[in-house]
Amino acid sequence: MKVTIDDVAQKAGVSKATVSRVLNKNYQYISDDTKERVLRAVEQLDYRPNALAKGLKSLKTNVIGLVLSNLRNPFWSQVLEGIEDVCKHYGYNLMIANSRDSLESEEDHIRGFGLRQVDGIIVNPATGMNPLFETLSEKQFPLVFLNRKVEGVAADTVVVDNIKGSRMAVEHLLRLGKRKIAIFLYPPNGISPRLERIEGYRLAMEENGLPVHPDWIKIVRNKQECQIEIGKLLETGLPDAIFSTNSILTLEIMDALKELGLSVPKDIAVLGYDETAWAKHLDPPLTTIEQPAYEMGRVSAERLIRRMDNKTDAALETILLEPALIVRRSCGET
Repeated sequence: MKVTIDDVAQKAGVSKATVSRVLNKNYQYISDDTKERVLRAVEQLDYRPNALAKGLKSLKTNVIGLVLSNLRNPFWSQVLEGIEDVCKHYGYNLMIANSRDSLESEEDHIRGFGLRQVDGIIVNPATGMNPLFETLSEKQFPLVFLNRKVEGVAADTVVVDNIKGSRMAVEHLLRLGKRKIAIFLYPPNGISPRLERIEGYRLAMEENGLPVHPDWIKIVRNKQECQIEIGKLLETGLPDAIFSTNSILTLEIMDALKELGLSVPKDIAVLGYDETAWAKHLDPPLTTIEQPAYEMGRVSAERLIRRMDNKTDAALETILLEPALIVRRSCGET
């Protein structure tokens, strides 16, 4: 039996007009509680409004939803190019949302995609566990996780081998004679790439017979905290290298070192994660671990489209892409 807007209104305890306003994102004069009740009723009843004429005929909108966690990071512009090129090739439109690493925002965007009847979703998950992922998986809705793993949810996942990338970084520093290597990262909060980069760092240090000092693992949120933590390192004996696990974080570290009067690589080496357009233009040019960003976007979009078009019955899998080392001069290379 087809679910109607009347059913949604009755379940949510509101008028049809209120349901219609929420579905059309016209939230003026609607409280957050009312909005949540309507969206919850839509989800529980699996109500799918006839939003697009094309969808009425084919039950397909040729629209893919994409949720990214942080569009400030230039890494995502390359990922987005890969996704867009594949979508254009196969005749799909792309609807892009930025969760800003907010679980609440991510949920709102995914619910919005459902109301707009997107054919599939690619998501770079925010911090925390989104219960909507389990719902989508149980309904066998086409879903691909990008860059971050989500435990316990059956879906295709496209990631880079972060443990390998982190080991490559440490081993490069070791080849240059560095032995006191600190690692800087944003709060892990269960985010798989951050946890894996710590693991790769630990493994590389231990395999080379070097101690892993807890005081050399620095979890920071901004440039000010970078300065504080580098200051603490100065008090106990400055390491000879910093491994930064994020491109934005690398800039914050470089700024902090400059303000503290430290020279790179004369006083301390810096190796970054993520190759960006500006990495080679820094002074000194930055040695980085490159993630195949475009490839990550291309593979995730192709995988999703094959699922949507029922062109593959292959088992769900985690696709692991390879990182690469880009050598420049920020670690004292000659």
